[in-house]
Amino acid sequence: MLSSLSSQNVIQYLQQAGLCSSEDGAAYKSVLPENSNKNWNLLVMLADNRQLLIKQERKINSDHNSHEFFNEWLFHQLLQKFPVIGNIGAIASSLLHFDEKNSILVRSYLSEYLELGKFYDHSSIFPPEIAIAIGTTLAGLHRATFNKREYRDFMATAPAGEFRYNFYNPAQGIPSITPETFGTIPTEALQFYRLYQQYESLESAIADLAYEWKPCCLTHNDLQLSNILVHSRWEQLDNCLVRLIDWEACAWGDPAFDLGTLLASYLRIWLSSLIVDPTLELEESLNSAMIPLEILQPSILALIRAYLDAFPMILEYHRDFIMRVIKFTGLALIQQIQNRMECQKYFDHSHVCMFQIAKNLLIMPEQSVLTIFGISELEIFQSVARLQKLPQPDKEQQLVRLYYEKTRLRGC
Repeated sequence: MLSSLSSQNVIQYLQQAGLCSSEDGAAYKSVLPENSNKNWNLLVMLADNRQLLIKQERKINSDHNSHEFFNEWLFHQLLQKFPVIGNIGAIASSLLHFDEKNSILVRSYLSEYLELGKFYDHSSIFPPEIAIAIGTTLAGLHRATFNKREYRDFMATAPAGEFRYNFYNPAQGIPSITPETFGTIPTEALQFYRLYQQYESLESAIADLAYEWKPCCLTHNDLQLSNILVHSRWEQLDNCLVRLIDWEACAWGDPAFDLGTLLASYLRIWLSSLIVDPTLELEESLNSAMIPLEILQPSILALIRAYLDAFPMILEYHRDFIMRVIKFTGLALIQQIQNRMECQKYFDHSHVCMFQIAKNLLIMPEQSVLTIFGISELEIFQSVARLQKLPQPDKEQQLVRLYYEKTRLRGC
């Protein structure tokens, strides 16, 4: 087994895999892009102007294996096996090689594209045209695979020698504090756990979301802005403005989760620009944002409208779809706080503000629609051209709750 790739041995590995020739070896150069917490990334530029991105999981020799690279390979196999959805491949980069034994993926590097998060950060503009392209693209993925059993069964394929009993439910709350917790998070982050456990209604809302999770189509499951690429000449193009990358978490899932994760990434632009101080009230911090929510709302609204216009049938399947998206947005914000604490060992007062917003989204989704989109749910529906009539959410049935009054259930 290869221990790890580096700039010293990567060209030899590519030659052995048949991805480049010996002539390329004399003229290649490699750079190390930003690495994630889970993967090493190596960008190789070959003599024929081809650019390859090589990714390798960090913990390839550990007992824990999440098979995330297998998921991405499986997604590309799905596109090849079912030509009717093969055009979805246009939104992803080409996967050239998968080495399961060494946990290595090689894909074409899209040199003409930029990470959307960096694009927003550097340009400080949020064109609705880009948001429309994202909403239409995501709706195309969900619509093409919606309730298609053959696609679901294919995505249930497990690595050799293993089994998949069910798909992962992402509607998970925050686990209880254990002695091990104190060694994995900064001391100041204990405030987050105190806040989280202070609200029983929050835990109940997440438990409800886990119970109501309905996998019905192929979902990306990690739609951060860093996993969306926008073409450098987006203003001159009519299509292929965006590409979705890093399909390692993709699975059969709930489309509202994808949209909620995406909206949470937009809200983080706003929340990360707050002027925060323990002496300031939440409302004061929100009003002090360097990037006000009103600047982002046209893109957020354009995204949800484009999605519903391209996939109106989702409202027949989920009459409370907008509410579910809002709740998943709140959950995604909480999960992002948790990830920042565990991976980057960082927590400050801005995360307290983010938690308060997330709590409102989960507990009071009806009131939060106007806050996030700037218009009511009814106005969102009325603006969708292909929607024949506004579906009215069913009244909540009087069902016995699946959690105790003081629940510690977080997902299923």
